[in-house]
Amino acid sequence: MATKGQLTRQRILDEASPVFHRKGFLITTINDLLAATGMTKGNIYFHFANKEEIGLEVLRRARKTFKQFLDDSLRGETPGASLDNFFRHALERNRSKGFVGGCLFGNTALEACDNAPPFAELVGEVFAEWIGKLEETIEAAQDSGQVRQDLPASHLAELIVGTIEGGIMQSRLQKDAGPLQRALESLRILLELKV
Repeated sequence: MATKGQLTRQRILDEASPVFHRKGFLITTINDLLAATGMTKGNIYFHFANKEEIGLEVLRRARKTFKQFLDDSLRGETPGASLDNFFRHALERNRSKGFVGGCLFGNTALEACDNAPPFAELVGEVFAEWIGKLEETIEAAQDSGQVRQDLPASHLAELIVGTIEGGIMQSRLQKDAGPLQRALESLRILLELKV
């Protein structure tokens, strides 16, 4: 059973997460977090040393959720089917959010890469994990003849991540599934994906 302090800390993180996602980690102020949580500065600072600590914890939680998403969506009867399932789930995940907010990790990479090393480092780890999981699946798909074999799996994994991030950005900008959907369809063609 969680203690009152643990529940308060959890509530701060729950309420801060959409604020950081919408505004970014560097632009969000402590006053934004006070407004979102309805708490006093003293209460927030009792549980966290500063805004950066809250932001990093929000990112760590999002990392766990994203890892679970990857594990759940990169499944199928064959490696090719696993990739196809991942593409479908990536589209549905963003469609379900109405293409609002985009990818927290992509947003943070752009925002923090030059200005906030702890955030950039954490997001870099997330992208490395994502690329690594895709690379494993692509290698298996190449071995089974379901994905083109003339390019290294690592290159194809990086291409997938970059293309998806760009598709998410364009779909977010247009508030329309079209750009991400076309990006995923193009990936299927470029990979020569056989399900």
